[in-house]
Amino acid sequence: MKTKITALFTIVILVLSLAACGGNTDTQTTQVQPETSAAQNQPDETTGTAAEPVTNTGKTLVVYFSATGTTKGVAEKIANVTNADLYEIKAAQAYTDADLNWHDSSSRTTKEQNDKSVRPGIASEKLSLDGYTTIFIGYPIWWGEEPRIMDTFAESYSFDGITMIPFCTSGGSGIGRSGKNLEENAGSGTWLDGERLNSGVSEAELQTWIDSLQ
Repeated sequence: MKTKITALFTIVILVLSLAACGGNTDTQTTQVQPETSAAQNQPDETTGTAAEPVTNTGKTLVVYFSATGTTKGVAEKIANVTNADLYEIKAAQAYTDADLNWHDSSSRTTKEQNDKSVRPGIASEKLSLDGYTTIFIGYPIWWGEEPRIMDTFAESYSFDGITMIPFCTSGGSGIGRSGKNLEENAGSGTWLDGERLNSGVSEAELQTWIDSLQ
């Protein structure tokens, strides 16, 4: 009898021990740290919350004079490549085909180009240069130089704090001293060396040229 009681007591103790162990297993929680993937460290491509904002250091302007449309076409391409504003210099007295006849010694343009003091009037609305830090300034080459209306423009504004980049179109003549003439007449701004551009210049070629100015 004593042996049976002892055995029964031993079984009860064993059952209680197993129950206690089972209870501890159910109530304990293992803390697992979430994995951090490389993707979680990258900026959100949709919101861009982790991306640095692009800062525009200044606006760009393309100013041009075009009697036949050739320079206009190049100016528009430069504006497209640089995301710039466009401003056309329009003559108060438009140039006719007869005016542009360089074979005629009495034509209007021949007389103007032979007289460095001539300043043709500009019909375009007055331009505000506030906020512009770079100006591409384009024109055709007449008699080896800039049209006198470009001198009118250069003398009409202050280009302090602005980088001026001349460009020209022509049938064969280079840019010559035209950029230097404009710089002297303007008396302000930082003028870079100019470039002659073909009417058929591509935007890729323009981008290469513009990148070389940096």
